[in-house]
Amino acid sequence: MNQKAKVLWFTGLSGSGKSTIAIALEKELYARGFYCYLLDGDNVRTGLCNNLGFTTEERSENIRRISETSKLFIDAGVICINAFVSPTIEIRQMAKDIIGEEHFIEVYVNTPLEVCEARDVKGLYKKARAGEIKNFTGIDAPYEAPLNPQIEIKTVAQSIEEACQLIINQIFNQ
Repeated sequence: MNQKAKVLWFTGLSGSGKSTIAIALEKELYARGFYCYLLDGDNVRTGLCNNLGFTTEERSENIRRISETSKLFIDAGVICINAFVSPTIEIRQMAKDIIGEEHFIEVYVNTPLEVCEARDVKGLYKKARAGEIKNFTGIDAPYEAPLNPQIEIKTVAQSIEEACQLIINQIFNQ
C-alpha cells in the first residue's frame, strides 16, 4: 500500500477539537493517496460499543475494543485515526500496549476546559453542570493529560490546517 500503518490516537476533553482535526486529517491523507479510517465516539458507540456506558470499567472496555479494532487496521496496512477522550494515562497505556508502541502515535489536543465549555456544540457541559450527566470528564470525572505525547495540538493557537500539517510531518518523519 506504500504507507506505514499507524494509529493516531487523539485524546483531549470533549469539545477540544479532536474529531474536527481528525476529520480534516483523514480528508488530507486521503487526498494524498493514503488509506485511512477514522474511529470516534459517533461511529463506535452506535455499534461496536453500543452496550457500554461511562463507568470507569465501561470506559476501559470501550478503549480495549477500539484498540483491538485498531490493531486489525494495522494488520491491514491502514492508518487508523482515533478520536476519543480516553481520560486516563492508564487507559491510553492499555491502548498503546494492545496496538504496539511502534504503531501508536499519541496526539494530545490540548484545549482549556473553559474553551471546551464555550464551544459545547452538543450541550454536554451544560447538562453535566446541571447534574443531568454524571461522570463527565472535566466536570465530575478527571482528565489526566498525557505526560509525553508525540504530538501536542493547542487549538487556541493553531488552526485546523496547522494541526494537520504538524501531524503529517510526524507521520512522514517516522
